[in-house]
Amino acid sequence: MKIILAILLLAGIFVAFKLLGPAAHQPEDGFLYVKTGTTMEQLKQQLVEDEILPGLTWFNITEKFLSFDQVKPGKYKIEGGMSVVSLLRMLRNGSQTPVSFVVTKLRTREQLAGKMGKAFEFDSTDAIRFLNNNDSLAPYGLDTNTVMGVVLPLTYENRWNTTPEAVFSKFNDAYKNFWTAERKQKAAQKGLTITQVTTLASIVDEETNASKEKGTIASVYMNRIAKGMPLQADPTVKFALKDFTIKRVLFKHLATPSPFNTYRNKGLPPGPICTPQEATLDAVLNAPQTEYIYFVASPAFDGTHDFSTNYEDHMKLAKKYQEALNQRFGKIKDSTEK
Repeated sequence: MKIILAILLLAGIFVAFKLLGPAAHQPEDGFLYVKTGTTMEQLKQQLVEDEILPGLTWFNITEKFLSFDQVKPGKYKIEGGMSVVSLLRMLRNGSQTPVSFVVTKLRTREQLAGKMGKAFEFDSTDAIRFLNNNDSLAPYGLDTNTVMGVVLPLTYENRWNTTPEAVFSKFNDAYKNFWTAERKQKAAQKGLTITQVTTLASIVDEETNASKEKGTIASVYMNRIAKGMPLQADPTVKFALKDFTIKRVLFKHLATPSPFNTYRNKGLPPGPICTPQEATLDAVLNAPQTEYIYFVASPAFDGTHDFSTNYEDHMKLAKKYQEALNQRFGKIKDSTEK
């Protein structure tokens, strides 16, 4: 009798170890990706092929015990040494790990679509189809020119097996939350719409990383608009060309036919040229009143700019910068500066 009890005890310990002890191996990136439409048999095959489980014997036993009969797609974090029971409970309950989608500076819909396609189950083709469809964007009050303006550089959480529209809705919600009544009032006081503030902020973001002068640069552009002058913003030319490697904007670049080329067209372009930072949006809204009409990069090459109220002073400053530029990179006769 004692022998039988001992055997039963050992058998119980063995089964408990197989069910509750370490069983799973962590995949290279730490996650199991279960695609939409995956069947139970396909899931089992994936677990073995991805070497998460060495075999399916104990998985099959536990599957029936836990009534796991419906596969739920998603991104699941696999801990090394996870037990079969823990693994099955996670999959049965659909306890997937959300994707933390980090947006930094992006300039084009194609860049955003590519980034989305790498982070979620849908691919970049699905994403760009949504971003390029004015009918899809109309409910948000957007079109293909303005769509990138609502994509603030933040971190957004979504399920891996989500849709492009659901991801974009998170962008739009964050953007709407940013635009408080106070901010809307500030925009109105400056005679700008929300979209115009966003567009101007995107230009400022492309002009400088120096936080202390973003508001001043915004004031220059607003002064030009008020005087009916073209903005002549070099970053808009790069955007029109879709060539963001250009270091020095040349006269030959200025002829680029595009509504985004602010050398050829007066006023703001029809939409933002990058995803604007929240701090830059506030810099535009809180821009000081100045008389500045021109600015040029500092010959110190420290990322700051020199500002002027008249063309004569501007040309003197521009000449200093041009000389410093030529000395550092070589002379280019047809380069242009603001």
